[in-house]
Amino acid sequence: MDIEIKAWLYNILNAIAEIESFFADRPMLFANYQADLRTKRAVERNIEIIGEAMNRIIKKDNNIQITNSRKLVDTRNRIIHGYDSVSDDVIWGIVVRHLPVLKTDVENLLKI
Repeated sequence: MDIEIKAWLYNILNAIAEIESFFADRPMLFANYQADLRTKRAVERNIEIIGEAMNRIIKKDNNIQITNSRKLVDTRNRIIHGYDSVSDDVIWGIVVRHLPVLKTDVENLLKI
């Protein structure tokens, strides 16, 4: 595997781990997420990182199969360019539904 792609995949895993760490000391509940502005912004930033890494991977090798890769890039673009229309519900949906799948996909690609 290309060294740049491998680095970007590790960046994705690190961003997911950081998001998970925000809930290490409390239940991973939407109400907890929504009530904490710092956590919301930190989660959004990590999703931006995931989306940018995914964008670079797609540009370098579009044959790499990662579930919802294009949607993650689109979400990154939405957070950056349409920051005033970012929905807590959408971000939370990504955290609880898409990130676990993404984590598995990336670990499989890296053979972790």
